[in-house]
This record gives sequence, structure tokens and C-alpha cells, in this order.
Amino acid sequence: MSTDLESLLADLHLAITEQLLERVKTGVATASELNVARQMLKDNNIELRPNATSPLGKLADALPDAFDVDDQYPRH
Repeated sequence: MSTDLESLLADLHLAITEQLLERVKTGVATASELNVARQMLKDNNIELRPNATSPLGKLADALPDAFDVDDQYPRH
């Protein structure tokens, strides 16, 4: 791949990332855009390990425990 093309692709990647980040930060991102952002992170091997004080950790704590949900809804 030529250097010019690599530079253009890097610029495009940066522009998409900046636009997605702005939409997420301002709270106007659609579900589809959030999915694009999630996939972009996954495709670039970006992972985050939650801890008790991180937003991801707080989200995990707010979700119902799978065992609690199973107990609330008996199987037929």
C-alpha cells in the first residue's frame, strides 16, 4: 500500500473516530452509531477491564445477576 493511501486511510480512521466520540460524549449517538463504535473498538483489539469505580464496572453492577433472573422466572 502506498504511503499516500495509508495516510488517507489513517486520516479517515481518525475523522470517523473523532465524530463517533463527539456523538457519544454529547449523548446524541444512535443505537446504530454506538454499535459502530463498539465494533471499531473490537476490531482494533481495544479492551477495558472494569473495576468498581469505572463506568463499565458500575454498568455491570447495575445489571441483574443471571442467577437472580433465572430464579424470578421459573421454567415451564
